[in-house]
Amino acid sequence: MQQKKLAFIGAGNMSRSIISGLIQSGYDKDLILASNPSTPKLDKLKEEFGIRTTQSNDEACEFADAIVLAVKPQIMGDMCAELQKNNALSDKLFLSIAAGLPVSRLQAMLGGEYPVVRIMPNTPSLLGKGMSGLYADDTVSEENRQYVDDVMGSVGETVWVEEESGINGVIAAAGSSPAYFFLFLQAMQEEAMNMGFDKASSRAMVQQAMLGAAEMVCHNQDLELSELRAQVTSKGGTTAAAVNTLIDEGLQETVSKAMRAAVARAEEMAKQL
Repeated sequence: MQQKKLAFIGAGNMSRSIISGLIQSGYDKDLILASNPSTPKLDKLKEEFGIRTTQSNDEACEFADAIVLAVKPQIMGDMCAELQKNNALSDKLFLSIAAGLPVSRLQAMLGGEYPVVRIMPNTPSLLGKGMSGLYADDTVSEENRQYVDDVMGSVGETVWVEEESGINGVIAAAGSSPAYFFLFLQAMQEEAMNMGFDKASSRAMVQQAMLGAAEMVCHNQDLELSELRAQVTSKGGTTAAAVNTLIDEGLQETVSKAMRAAVARAEEMAKQL
């Protein structure tokens, strides 16, 4: 892994998860700096990982070769305006994890066509099990693309999209999807409780079943998902009765509508910001 001087502007959960993954991957802690207006989050990062910290975004910018833009989209414009006012940005690589802000908009906020990689991570990144979508235009060199891939690879898997609109598909399939699974598990837990199991036992059953199913998917990459399902669905059995009910009730169509709704909302947000 390349080791550039890397600054995080914003010290929230996603910054923390990436920093944790980098340190565990052997990244030099002295090459990582985080900035944040208040000190509690910075103090925790410094104590846990031994990285540099500052309350000055300008100090972070001066330190860094690469900068992770990890502030809320609503305040990104003001933050970038201050950066370009007080700093030379032409030699910086920017990594944005702000939802809804396209590369062209970020470049306009920064005041130049600087190399920006747009990243859409998901919450399992907090556990090193993330899935991140990445997009870069022609201003980003192959070396920098590989660097960003390595950075995000420290917290999970990555997928690059050729068109920026593909990021919205990543949102639907990976960014938002942990919530889909949580909702499904919630429904299963509640029905198990209706069947007479206590809350703890109901949760234990459904979460372990989900974990085991996910591991089976990961350990059988050569098998289609439909084949994995067929292997555990005996004709005329209990699983077949349940699966056929889900199909008859329109599960696949519902999932398709939900994912398309996520894409549509992402497109709306991009217009609003």
